[in-house]
Amino acid sequence: MKPLLQRFQFHSLLSTLYLLITICAPLITSSFTPYHTLFLSLASNSSASSHLLHLTRLPHLSSSYEDSLAASYVLSSFPFPSHSTFYSTLLSFPVHRSLSLFSPSSPPFHFSLTQIPSPSDPSSTSFSLTVPTFHAYAHTGSVRAPLTYAYYGRVEDFDKLGSLGINVTGTVVLARYGKIYRGDIVKNAQDAGALGVLVYSDYEDYAKGEAFPAGPWLPQSGVQVGSVFRAIGDPTTPGWSCTAGEEECERVSIEEIVRRGDMLSVPSLPISGKDGEELHKAIGGQVAPDDWQGREGAPVYRLGPGPGVVNLTYIGNETLRTIQNVFAVIEGREEADRYVLLGNHRDAWTFGAVDPNSGTAALLELSERLYKLQKKGWKPRRTIILCNWDAEEYGLIGSTEWVEENRELLTSRAVAYLNVDSAVYGPGFYVSATPQLDALLIEASKMVKDPDNSSQTLYNSWISSASSPPIERLGGGGTDFAAFVQHIGVPSIDMAFGDGYPVYHSIYDDYLWMEKFGDPMFQRHVAAASVWGLVALRLADDEILPFDYISYATELKGNAKSIEEEAAGCPISFSPLYKSIEYLKTAAVNVNAEKQALEEKFWGLSSRKDKSKVRELNDRLMMTERAFTDREGLSGREWYKHLIYGPSKYNDYDSKAYPGIDDAIEEAKKSNTTDAWRFVQHEIYRVARAVKQASLVLNGGLT
Repeated sequence: MKPLLQRFQFHSLLSTLYLLITICAPLITSSFTPYHTLFLSLASNSSASSHLLHLTRLPHLSSSYEDSLAASYVLSSFPFPSHSTFYSTLLSFPVHRSLSLFSPSSPPFHFSLTQIPSPSDPSSTSFSLTVPTFHAYAHTGSVRAPLTYAYYGRVEDFDKLGSLGINVTGTVVLARYGKIYRGDIVKNAQDAGALGVLVYSDYEDYAKGEAFPAGPWLPQSGVQVGSVFRAIGDPTTPGWSCTAGEEECERVSIEEIVRRGDMLSVPSLPISGKDGEELHKAIGGQVAPDDWQGREGAPVYRLGPGPGVVNLTYIGNETLRTIQNVFAVIEGREEADRYVLLGNHRDAWTFGAVDPNSGTAALLELSERLYKLQKKGWKPRRTIILCNWDAEEYGLIGSTEWVEENRELLTSRAVAYLNVDSAVYGPGFYVSATPQLDALLIEASKMVKDPDNSSQTLYNSWISSASSPPIERLGGGGTDFAAFVQHIGVPSIDMAFGDGYPVYHSIYDDYLWMEKFGDPMFQRHVAAASVWGLVALRLADDEILPFDYISYATELKGNAKSIEEEAAGCPISFSPLYKSIEYLKTAAVNVNAEKQALEEKFWGLSSRKDKSKVRELNDRLMMTERAFTDREGLSGREWYKHLIYGPSKYNDYDSKAYPGIDDAIEEAKKSNTTDAWRFVQHEIYRVARAVKQASLVLNGGLT
C-alpha cells in the first residue's frame, strides 16, 4: 500500500488529469483516460476466483431456493445501489422419465438416466440437489417405437435419410448433440414424422480424451440438460411481461403455445454418450455414411428403423414460478438518462461454473474495480447499469421480460448492451457485435494483455494469422443480447474466452473443472472483465459515442452481394437494397466529418453551448440501430424485429444476415411460384426501406 501522502498526491494528480481531458479533449475517441488505465491495474484474480467458488457451492436452477441464495449473494456483492425485479413466468420441471430398450438379440434394458458424480469432486456432496436430466418444456407423453439414427438432426440430415429411402415416420429418432439448437433437433424430427426424440452426447464430440476429473472431457454418464422451447421469453406472455404479484395478467394457454410451435408435440429426452452407444447397437439396416460414424472403436452406426424398439416416457410439470433479476446502478454525472448496460445471467442447470457463473464472477470483479475508481473521483458521464438475469436457461426469460416491460424507455435511452454469458470456456477470445462497435472492441483489445501470453496484447493473439479480428454478428438467439438486438435494436456485444466445452450443462460444470481446466489462474476471467469494462467505460465516458457506421455500410454491401449470389438467375432485383446502402454510407461519412469538426472545436476550447450539438449527435448515433427494426418483424417470427441480423430459421444459435430475405428465397426456391418470388422482392424492399430510415436518422434532418 502507498504511504498516505503518496496516495493523496496520486489521487489529486489523477483527478486533475481527468479534469483537463474532460474539459479540453473529451472527444478523442482513440484515447483512454487515466481512470480507464487505472481500471486495468485494479484487476483481481483472487476476487474472481472467490466469487465463482461461492456462486457454485450449490446447483441453482432458476426459481429454486438455491437460486435465491445466489441472487442474494450477487445483490450484496454489488458495491453500488442495487435492487431486484421479480416476474411470474412459466417454467418446466421433470416429474417422471423412463427409457427402456427392447432388442431381438438381447434381454430388455432399462436405462438409469442418472449422471454419476466423482467422489473426489467436492461438488459431489451436493449432487442430490441437481435437477434430473430432462428437456425443459418437452412434451408429456409415452411412445413405443423402433429407433432411427439421424446424425445431428439438421434439416439436411433428414433430407439425407429421405434420399437413402429411410422413412422416419412412426419412429423414435436418435440424434447427436452439436451443430444446432436442441429445440430445433426435436422440431426437425417432429416435422419428419418422428414420435419421440433422444439426443445424446457422442464420444466423438465430447469424449476425445481423459474424462473429468482426470481430464476436461465428459464422463460416460454425462448428460447435456437444456431447454427445447423454440421462442424467447415467458411462454405465456409473448411480447409483454407479468411482474410477480400482478393480480390481472393476460396469458396464453399451453395449448396455444403448442399450436404456434413454441412448445413441441413429441416427447424428448437428453441421454449420455454411454446410453447413446447402447442404443446404436440395437439399430440395424443400412450402414450410416462415413461422416455419421462415431469414434474409433465405437459400434458401426446404422440408420434403422429398428429392429431395436424403445419405450420412452416423459412427464413434465409446467408451472408458474417467480424469477428474480438483480441490478446495480452507477448514475451518470451529465447524462443520467442514457444507459450503458452490462449483463450476465445467474441461473444454471447444475453448478454452472462455466455457464453462466464465470460471467457472473467477472461482472462482480468488474463492479469492484468500478467502485474503486469511484472512490478515486471517477463518475461516468452516462449511467451504467449492471444486470444479472434469471431464467436464461429456460429461454432468455429474465432479460426478455425486463426488456418487454421497459421497452419504451430502453428504446429511447439505451446506448448499448454488453453481454457476457459465460466469460470463460477455455483459451482464445471470441466476440460478436453489431458492426458500429467493431472499432471500439479492437481498441479495447489492444489495451488488455493476453491472459495466456503476457508478452503480447489480446489483440495480437486475437488476430493471429488473420488479416483482421474475426468479429461475428449477433443474429442468433442463444443468450441474453437477443431481446436488446432482435426486439428493440440496441447496439450490442457478446464476448467470451473459449468456444464451447465438453461438460456443457452437465453436473461436471463445477468449480473443480474451472480450477483444473477452464482457467487455473483465473487470468482469463480478469481479461474478460477488463475488455468488458473498458468498452463500457468508453461508452459511458466519451463525450461523443465511439460508433462507426462506415464499417456497418461496408458490411451490409458485402452481405447483399452474398445473398444476391444465392438468388442468381431468379426474377428479383437487389437494386433497391444497394441504393439504400449507398445512402447509409454517405450518411456515415457525413456524421464522421461532423464528429471531427466538433472535436476540433473542443480542442480550441470553444463555448460549451456546443453541448446541445453533442447531445443531438449522440442521439442520432444511438438511435440509428433502432431503424434497422420493423414493427411487423420477420415473417412467421414476428417477435424478431431486426431486419439486418437474425437467427436462422432452422437453428436458433446461428446468425443470418438479412434473415427475412433469406427465408423468402429458400421458400421461393421450393415452390418456384410467381407469388413466392414476388414475396422475396417485397422482403428486399422492406430491408431497403429500413436501411434508408437508418441513413435518415444518422443524417438527422427531415426530408
